[in-house]
Amino acid sequence: MWIKIIKSTFWGLFITGVLLILSLTNRKHNEQISALPNIFIKINGENAFLTQKELLNRLKRQGYVFDNQTMKNVKINTIEQSIEKMSEVKEVSVYKSINNSWNIDILLRKPIARIFNRYGESFYVDEEGYSMSTSPLYTARVLVFTGDIKDRKSEINVEKIINNRTLKTKFFLDDIYRISYYVCSSPFWSSLLGQVHIEKNGDMIMIPQVGDFKIIFGKANNTKEVKEKMDKLWLFYSNALPYEGWNKYQEINLKFKKQIVCKKKLE
Repeated sequence: MWIKIIKSTFWGLFITGVLLILSLTNRKHNEQISALPNIFIKINGENAFLTQKELLNRLKRQGYVFDNQTMKNVKINTIEQSIEKMSEVKEVSVYKSINNSWNIDILLRKPIARIFNRYGESFYVDEEGYSMSTSPLYTARVLVFTGDIKDRKSEINVEKIINNRTLKTKFFLDDIYRISYYVCSSPFWSSLLGQVHIEKNGDMIMIPQVGDFKIIFGKANNTKEVKEKMDKLWLFYSNALPYEGWNKYQEINLKFKKQIVCKKKLE
């Protein structure tokens, strides 16, 4: 009986001691001056829209990093939530490590299109259909969209638009995304097509980087339609141009079902 009491008392004191030591260690750790964060940025593509220096400057401006900051004042969850809201960021993890250090791991978004809308604004669309702010650091080499575009940079992504009939009638973002995704997935089309201009009637006009003609693409209502039209364009490039030459045509129209209508230049 007494042996059980002694054992229970011993283990109780032992556990209490361990908890006390951990508490004192944690308190000492929290009172240490924090080093600057170790920032690791992974780029999904060739352009870094956010650098370590720029991220650190943003955190300083927001008051999350400051001189003589203790580890207690490194608000991991708050900092992570703030970085998540940055349009360039796809994934982020913020965590503390040993001593007085802490880390930020970031995966950046990959832009596939740049939009210049009717209001003089410019923003990117990434490979998952999310809007991204432009960067003063880099300009991505992606398909450029100009013309009568009402879309503005917002929290609405392509998936929401596609799944909502009302939104589909208001935005061009889903059509822009379908064409951009197809073009950026092909080295051939990426090198050949540089700009798409959207007319007031909603028609998309492709402007190739080689050749003095325009390509009337029309609408991009779904992925199947985009593929069918691009397949027709490929037939034109592989069969007609080698024989007629790059300067023979004025206009290539892909709007018609199962046919290509070509308009030659006047002699």
